Amino acid sequence: MTENFQFTLSTTDGMARRGKMDTPRGEIRTPAFMPVGTAGTVKAMYPEQVRETGADIVLGNTYHLMLRPGAERVARLGGLHQFMDWQRPILTDSGGFQVMSLAKLRKLDENGVTFKSHIDGSSHSLTPERSIEIQKLLDSDIIMQLDECVSLPAEYAELERAVELSIRWAERSKKAFDNAKGRALFGIVQGGDNAELRARSAAGLIDIGFDGYAVGGLAVGEPQEVMFRVLDETTPQLPADKPRYLMGVGKPDDLLGAVGRGIDMFDCVHPTRAGRHGHAYTRFGVVNLKNARHKDDHRPLDEASPNPTARRFSRAYLHHLVRCEEMLGAMILSQINLSYYQELMAGMRNAIENATFVQYCAEVREGWAKGDLPALDQG
Repeated sequence: MTENFQFTLSTTDGMARRGKMDTPRGEIRTPAFMPVGTAGTVKAMYPEQVRETGADIVLGNTYHLMLRPGAERVARLGGLHQFMDWQRPILTDSGGFQVMSLAKLRKLDENGVTFKSHIDGSSHSLTPERSIEIQKLLDSDIIMQLDECVSLPAEYAELERAVELSIRWAERSKKAFDNAKGRALFGIVQGGDNAELRARSAAGLIDIGFDGYAVGGLAVGEPQEVMFRVLDETTPQLPADKPRYLMGVGKPDDLLGAVGRGIDMFDCVHPTRAGRHGHAYTRFGVVNLKNARHKDDHRPLDEASPNPTARRFSRAYLHHLVRCEEMLGAMILSQINLSYYQELMAGMRNAIENATFVQYCAEVREGWAKGDLPALDQG
């Protein structure tokens, strides 16, 4: 435990990095995957279940919590950790992603963004200063600058405008943060798929000075190879002694590829969303429990899984829950998926420590390529 945020890089294997972040609320082992708790909850999961999967930190969302229950209300009730009963670190997104995803409901200018609530149509202003204020009221441990995220593909002029605006907002975010004790402030590198703009963005943020650096504006419609190319060009320009966070990513293969390109942190709604739609992530790859092949299958999802939940229930039962749209099915598969993601992160951390990262990734991908167990003979 520490009074201030600290990042320690302990081992590297190629570009892959093993380290830790120390915060007043506990240690975050890197590479780290952050389950997404947008509205103060990781969907279909109790907080203790999230922790049992191996998660050291979760993510909350400034825009959604601003709308309801409201940042001031959360502060009066003791902060987000107490509100949701999660005593480990929390990172909050700044609301910048919603600048893109809710483009039809917002107006943007130099000062900030004005949103129409997707809930009731009420108007809300989000400036760099207000975003930082909200995140402080939520009592976030890692605070993100307000930025403008642009979907791809986009014209150079549009990407350049967003980069320059985001750098100006970064300066205002840093001033509003005011070196808050015990907290960290991360800047966000933008620039789309353009190497020159990414370099300009990174240099501008480094001049301002942040506790960590995120790569934003990816996983917004571009192919995986474009994302990996941008990471190849961008991560070497970021300070080696600061954590690197790839926002909104991703699927398991994305995580392997991004860690191999120097990324330390991830978040994504995908594992829980996939679970709610009947898809399970395992060492076999993705298993679709909606498929009729599972309806008479007495075998567990994965009898060799370190997760007891994946060994506990039959495929037939999981198929039944999914087909009946029972809440328990979403709960079980969300837990299985988050556990698999954390298993993957732990495997990468160990492989980096032992200088076997490339071999580990090859073995994991080989398992996915083999696919699921053969279907039982129904004859």
